[in-house]
Amino acid sequence: MIILTMGDPNGIGPEIICRFFGQKIIPQEKVLIIGPEEPILYFCKLFSIKKFWEKRDDLDSPLNSKIILYSKGVESFRFNPGTPAIDAGYISGTTLKIACDLLKKGISSMLVTCPLNKDMLIQGGFNFPGHTEFLAREFGLTPEDICMHLFGSRLRVSLVTTHPPLKQVPHGITRKKILKCLLLTWDMLKSLSIATKPIGVCGLNPHAGEGGKIGTEEINIIRPAIEKAQELGIRVLGPYPADTLFHRAFQGEFSAVLAMYHDQGLGPLKLVHFNEAVNITLGLPIIRTSVDHGTAYDIVGKGIANTTSLKNAIEIGIKLSKKHRN
Repeated sequence: MIILTMGDPNGIGPEIICRFFGQKIIPQEKVLIIGPEEPILYFCKLFSIKKFWEKRDDLDSPLNSKIILYSKGVESFRFNPGTPAIDAGYISGTTLKIACDLLKKGISSMLVTCPLNKDMLIQGGFNFPGHTEFLAREFGLTPEDICMHLFGSRLRVSLVTTHPPLKQVPHGITRKKILKCLLLTWDMLKSLSIATKPIGVCGLNPHAGEGGKIGTEEINIIRPAIEKAQELGIRVLGPYPADTLFHRAFQGEFSAVLAMYHDQGLGPLKLVHFNEAVNITLGLPIIRTSVDHGTAYDIVGKGIANTTSLKNAIEIGIKLSKKHRN
């Protein structure tokens, strides 16, 4: 079974769920959508989509339908499509907490998430900068234990740091974290049978530090972590200047790239794969994938949001889940 969280109910999540499943796509596995029903009903009416789910307020009896909507505890909010709101942030955090509780009970081992608004999530009472950190805490892990990965057909990018302010990035770059990200990324590539070429590692500084002249992180932290990973059998090269490494990766020289911080990695990735990339949290005891886009309040209800990222998140999640179970 796939657990699918709606994300911010005022954002694009409910719409892409409706438009994706409204295409009469029969999922390979059962899907348990967690979130309020009102947004789903609204978009089905707006886009003339027939009801595709069975609503359940309890999960104790057998789940016979292919697509189930579970709304218990997340109905009380003011639905205002396309508008950020604190109560919607509370709902997005609550749905994620419900999903985690169900995953811990073993009802599923796979989670797909739609986007939430980080500001509204925090104001709604959940003090996390995003899904990745929320999930790590729920499963008793630290930021050192997990790795944020963005998966595209031509570029695949892991991040050493996720959402710290830029001035804090150097403090988050450690040999331990780089090595952990390389181990998790290599394992994922092997699981998908695409570990055919090495991982390329970005430097932190321009020109990868220019031999220590404009930064020493490459010499003191990044290169020793790469050497340790090589000793453990991981095919990895670097550190390289980020401005040329992504071009080389796009040309097929590397199976994946390890970037040091959020925008270093996601800028190139989204330039190439904006509508199709998948966010994967590596290192969790369950499989978690997500769309790689935000709440898109400005286009909610216009019918122009691309559902490809959701489709890919489900498909890649299923592939990884099968490997995970084996």
